[in-house]
Amino acid sequence: ERLLEKGAKVYGIDCDEEVIEIAKKRLAPFSSLAQYGTFIPVNDNFSNILNIIEKYNIEPADGILFDLGVSSYQLEREERGFSFMKNGPLDMRMSKRVPVTASELIKKISEDNLTKLIFAYGEDRWAKKISRTIVSLRKSMPINTTRQLSELIARAVPKNILKSNIHPATRTFQALRIAVNDELENLEKGLSDAVNILKKDGRIAVISFNSLEDRIVKHFFLNKAKGCTCLPSAIVCVCGGRKELRIMTKKPVVPDGAELDYNRSSRSAKLRVAVKL
Repeated sequence: ERLLEKGAKVYGIDCDEEVIEIAKKRLAPFSSLAQYGTFIPVNDNFSNILNIIEKYNIEPADGILFDLGVSSYQLEREERGFSFMKNGPLDMRMSKRVPVTASELIKKISEDNLTKLIFAYGEDRWAKKISRTIVSLRKSMPINTTRQLSELIARAVPKNILKSNIHPATRTFQALRIAVNDELENLEKGLSDAVNILKKDGRIAVISFNSLEDRIVKHFFLNKAKGCTCLPSAIVCVCGGRKELRIMTKKPVVPDGAELDYNRSSRSAKLRVAVKL
């Protein structure tokens, strides 16, 4: 809204059809007033940003903002299946175009691969116990709801974990959501393509909500700011790499107390910003 108030042209890219409709309604008043900028909603994944640029004939961008992860709106809608605090279908798809739901994924995946998935994407030390419980019980009953899965996970982990401030299902739900939506792969591709469409001195900003996302962003920025990828032992550069970014945030910006009081869901947010050289 602030950008539109200043007359900017804003392309809002989101793969969630429902979120796009909400944005269109919320920002509709700006489209009827000449002094404001223009909002163009784009229902697509940011990993397809090069195709979007071509389709909409977009000029090099002054700035690109990635706001990652699942939204409060999606978590609150029990029929979307993102939250272990709700009882809904075990879906977790960011878009209806995503071919496989979380329920379908855990129905077919092997125990070994499920363990790897939960450990890699959820960083859960109890991944093996959780996957063993899921695979054992799915033989006798389909796991189709968020409550079913949440209760299975609670049974799988040691009892003292249940007293933790973090719900035992948190990491597994995150892992399944990331896998269903190919979130990390899409992020890597989206970042790489975004830098290519930024104009000189244009800014790229990323808000991440878990360590996996933040790690990808951090290393991407560092690599683009370093340029040369040759081994330290190389006498001369042979890779042809060049610096493309200047990092503006040595450390990620995190919410302060006032922000947390106003918006508790921002507690895990980290903002990193870089400028195109």
